[in-house]
Amino acid sequence: MFRSKLSAITLALAAAGCCVLPVWAAQQTPEAISNASAADPKTQASSSKKQTKEDIEVIEVKSYSGSLIKSLNLKRFNDTVSETISADDLGALPDVSMADALTRLPGISAVRTGGQAAEINIRGMSGGFVFSTLNGREQVSTSGSRSIEFDQYPSELISSAAVYKSPKASLIEGGVAGTVELQTASPLRNSEQHTFTVNARGMFNDRASEVPDGQEMGDRLSFSYQGKFADDKLGVALGYARLYQPSVATQFIGLAYNTSMDVDGIKETVPNEFVSEGFEMQHKGGEEVRNGYMAALEWVPHDAFTLKADAFVSKFDSEAFARGFRAKLGGASTSVANPVLNGNSVIGGTFNRTSKSFTRVEIVNDDNQDFDEVQSFGVNADWDVTENFKLNLDLSHSAAQSDFRNGLLWSLVAKDANAATPVFDDNVSMSYKLNGLNLPDLGFNQAAAFSDINRVMLSKYGIYPYENEDRVDAVRLDATWRLDNPVIASLEAGLRYSDREYSNERSVYEYGNDGAFSASQKPLKLTADMVQVVNFKGDFSYFPSYLAIDQQKALAAWFPNGIPQPVKTWGTGNSGVLASQRVTGGPDTGWSMLQSGEVYEKVLSAYLMANIDTDLWSIPLSGNFGVRMVETDQSATSLQNVGGDPKLGAQNIVDDAGLVNNQYAPAVLGETYRDYLPQMNLNFRVTDDDQLRFAAARVMSRPPINRLASDTSTNINNDGIISGSSQNNPYLRPFYADQYDISWERYFSETEGALVGALFYKNIKSFISTFTIAEFDFKGAGFFVPDVIINPESGVPVPVKNGNYTTAVNNSKGGYIRGAELAYTQVFKFLPGVWQGLGVSTSYSFTESEIQQQTNLGGSTVDISLPGLSENVFTGTVFWEYEGFEARVSARYRDPFVSEQVAVNEQIVNFDGETVVDMQTSYQVNDQWSVLFQVNNVTDEPTKSYFGDETQTGTIQFFGRQYFLGVTYSM
Repeated sequence: MFRSKLSAITLALAAAGCCVLPVWAAQQTPEAISNASAADPKTQASSSKKQTKEDIEVIEVKSYSGSLIKSLNLKRFNDTVSETISADDLGALPDVSMADALTRLPGISAVRTGGQAAEINIRGMSGGFVFSTLNGREQVSTSGSRSIEFDQYPSELISSAAVYKSPKASLIEGGVAGTVELQTASPLRNSEQHTFTVNARGMFNDRASEVPDGQEMGDRLSFSYQGKFADDKLGVALGYARLYQPSVATQFIGLAYNTSMDVDGIKETVPNEFVSEGFEMQHKGGEEVRNGYMAALEWVPHDAFTLKADAFVSKFDSEAFARGFRAKLGGASTSVANPVLNGNSVIGGTFNRTSKSFTRVEIVNDDNQDFDEVQSFGVNADWDVTENFKLNLDLSHSAAQSDFRNGLLWSLVAKDANAATPVFDDNVSMSYKLNGLNLPDLGFNQAAAFSDINRVMLSKYGIYPYENEDRVDAVRLDATWRLDNPVIASLEAGLRYSDREYSNERSVYEYGNDGAFSASQKPLKLTADMVQVVNFKGDFSYFPSYLAIDQQKALAAWFPNGIPQPVKTWGTGNSGVLASQRVTGGPDTGWSMLQSGEVYEKVLSAYLMANIDTDLWSIPLSGNFGVRMVETDQSATSLQNVGGDPKLGAQNIVDDAGLVNNQYAPAVLGETYRDYLPQMNLNFRVTDDDQLRFAAARVMSRPPINRLASDTSTNINNDGIISGSSQNNPYLRPFYADQYDISWERYFSETEGALVGALFYKNIKSFISTFTIAEFDFKGAGFFVPDVIINPESGVPVPVKNGNYTTAVNNSKGGYIRGAELAYTQVFKFLPGVWQGLGVSTSYSFTESEIQQQTNLGGSTVDISLPGLSENVFTGTVFWEYEGFEARVSARYRDPFVSEQVAVNEQIVNFDGETVVDMQTSYQVNDQWSVLFQVNNVTDEPTKSYFGDETQTGTIQFFGRQYFLGVTYSM
């Protein structure tokens, strides 16, 4: 049978790490190649009957070098431009998560969050352009967008990963940057009857001692089992991985430049200078716990049929605190002396509070909790109907839940915290000067009070949860016809239907005032058992000391009848709340209602693809060409302000607190569209060791799922002009690109290495940007628009006319992304003696783009590059292996790039270039036991960002080094 032939050939690649494949076998996916095994009963049943086209050379490869060579063979015999990572056994990958593992591949870099890789960038494009699958199935994310957080996936539970840089028609659409395919174990394709592995590692962070209540120690533990039963017709795989690690950082954060005022007294053409909102100095600490589970059950009742069910669950919980202080510079009414300017922006000076400004220092003690869970379940049936025709049916469910609870506790300086009626101390003066990517100069007239229990009082408590749920159910049917044709080896066709639903729930509770002391919601006098005086250490030691507050003890004293919980509410100050429920001066928290909602996305796709197996001018040619049709039906719930008119659908909408709003009408907005995506991959086997690839395709990436949510607000003025605004848009279309790849691959031999060079070009058609549309057709877009209104001043009816609408749109200004990649891997087998185990694996990528975006976070509007793009990216590993001993040092470098600001969501800023160095040594004691020592972030590389210009500091964040000491047992 066709499948049996494939298994017979590819089993040697999986078992030996190398082989010479016939050209048609190069059409198979990396997972098909990597998972094939002599243990597959379908393989065993047919291998004795079928002969391969070429002899297979069996060469044993082991350890790190073996994994590298196996990955090179997967790349060599794949039918697309791709990169792979392979582990011979579950638990063999040393990385904390798949994010760390993927960054070792050419053209791939990572954005560090909390000191660890989380989001990956491919060829200069951010995570929003990366599509991800697990066992070939679409994955949803806890991020609230489409960007997968790869630190959610324990490397111990993943057997292989492939990054497709060029697509083919049979792959699920969605990756303009690329598609990441993760694979869990297939037990019947394991080379052994039974394997059992245990990994245990202790962890230490060397900066934890600088953080109050920081945890120094952590651990990692994993178990995995694979077994075959019933004459190798039934296979079972089970895996569990646990990570407990401290999360620590010491940081300075410069805030955005959102105020303009005249600070130098010179009335030039542009009279005002831009002033920052302020800055923060903080200790961050906490703990992260990730529990991952994997299971697979595989059954082959006879040679022509395989049924497999698999499950993957990962729970990632974190509790984190941020303690320190926040300096608010005071807005346009503050007094500024001795200003220091960078162009038209203030980067230093002395700021003094005035009667109209809000200049102050807030002592912050925030406690955040984040509970994330990813689930993926699937059933796959593979049936060889005839020798030349097979069917594959796949059913899948992927779900993600995220509950992020952002709890904030503000304290202010009082003149006397022991007074019967405490008074806020408004004698505030502070001096600072930014020093670019180094820590700033600071000075405060109230510095001594920040750690004085007789001066500091709690002034406000707020909690702002973000609850996201995302799930997709899908069914897929694929068919393959093997042809007796000198050019087309086989045809593939398939259908896929998916139904995705995303929901976002916002809620809120606030008490007190962060700018002064509230008369009705009085500040809390702190007691000695609630506080701890904290001193900054190391490079930060010149920052003022402050009071770290035990939030639970403080809140229990402030709310003796129980700490109130957040709710989704209109707020008593909202104008739409019924008059009988309205409270003068009450909070207006209607945003928690308007920003909550659902997004629905139904996708039907079909494809037809031909696999090539022929000779062109005596050169073997393989590859594929085809087209994928995608029809998308997307919609989102919406609340439209119709002024309480029941004729326009206004309803009494009750919030979680029982408050009633009668101004809004519920609606569902959206549209349906269809796309055609032609794709081609050609692989020329010029010699036995040289391969030329060419690929061309039209690709698409859908907008972040949360950007499809409707959060529109509209207003009709007295003249009848309707206007509106929205950060999101349920009518957003995908990003489209035409892309071209060409690469040359030179393989030295199956056990020595390769040299690969590649060029790529992407023509991006459009990007999402915020745009104001004049005379927008509100009614035509589905908004409730009355024909006339009554002017409240004149009492005269006025016809309603279309005005401006500001929203997220697909602008037509795209541009190119182009670049080059060079990868070199070499095991120096020709060296004498012990040096035969020496090797190197390096890659370099250069990427440039004409696409520019604009930011005004630094005050002046400046152009910045495409998010995720680093012009130069380098990865390198030097390793040595000898008689069970292994040592390697790895480094990854990326140029400055643009991404979201650390700790300040949705602020796009520049990040400085960084070099992260890791090292690892291990020793194989015997066939069962090995020990390991590992250091991550050897040089304690910080994360640094800035607002368009390096003189305007964003974030400077140090995370510390992580040390691991562990042992592995396998049998």
